[in-house]
Amino acid sequence: MANIQEVAKKAGVSVATVSRVLNNNPSVTPKTRLKVENAIRDLDYEPSMLGRNLRNSESRLLLVLIPSISNPFYSDIINGIQNTAIANNYNILLCETNSSPERENIYFNMVKNKLADGVISMDPTVNMEKLTELAENHSIILCSEYEEGGSIPYVTINHELAAYHAVKHLIKLGNQKIALINSDEKFLYARQRRNGYERALKEFGLPLREEWIYHTHQLDFQDGVQAMRMLLRLDEKPTAVFAVSDTLAIGALKEINVCGLKAPDDIAVVGFDNISFSNMTNPTLTTIAQPMYKMGCTAANMLISIIRRNKVESMVLDHELIIRESTMG
Repeated sequence: MANIQEVAKKAGVSVATVSRVLNNNPSVTPKTRLKVENAIRDLDYEPSMLGRNLRNSESRLLLVLIPSISNPFYSDIINGIQNTAIANNYNILLCETNSSPERENIYFNMVKNKLADGVISMDPTVNMEKLTELAENHSIILCSEYEEGGSIPYVTINHELAAYHAVKHLIKLGNQKIALINSDEKFLYARQRRNGYERALKEFGLPLREEWIYHTHQLDFQDGVQAMRMLLRLDEKPTAVFAVSDTLAIGALKEINVCGLKAPDDIAVVGFDNISFSNMTNPTLTTIAQPMYKMGCTAANMLISIIRRNKVESMVLDHELIIRESTMG
């Protein structure tokens, strides 16, 4: 493989001139630039991106923080981030924190040591105090998960309004006994989605029953199964369930089937996120669709803008209620 010295020799110029051409320095005359470009093409020379990035004090690498790679919610967002990054000559590194402070510190130190140019965090378990401190001198964006009143720009949806629309749909179908399968309310999205659930019940004068609210530790399929199992053991069973994630809702559907019941005849189910699996269940799952790919593209564009020292504003994108068989069989 040719090196920069060979390019300079073939073009009859100095190595410094070749370097100026590679970096689009305007001081190079068109005639000289053409000679160097012809030499680069003839020798099939490929400059070292690492060397160029080091000279420019940039890595062209964006870190994407997620708590778990197994959650299908993240896949479309990651695709949006990656496609936007590549279109802007950046690469991404997917960082699974596993909710571990030690892993977080490794990724934060990569940014501090200029091994990455910025961070998009989708991790609700991330240490916000440390991330906010990092954002004082480095480029950070929050995606989907964010901090109320925080200083870091974010892109998200209106979680409370989306949950309200989901529960209102169940009420409009005639359901008055509506359960909530929620995750840990230490997370902002869980609190907001519960607020939307309660808002809908209050608006239609329906009772808020604590025994119909089940909290899971995680958003796993098995947590949804367990939640539905407990709800079906109640003396007064709900006729509908709103789950704050599709994986929980799919687990709930599984338990409904195991118990010999049918959705929506015996109990209607609504999920949240519109992951790809939600259209493959039996029955197919009614859910709230987040514009996940668009969210990823927006987050990447916002981060690149900050890296380029432009100011960005937080964005709240639209959601959509996707009605399927689990409520309208």
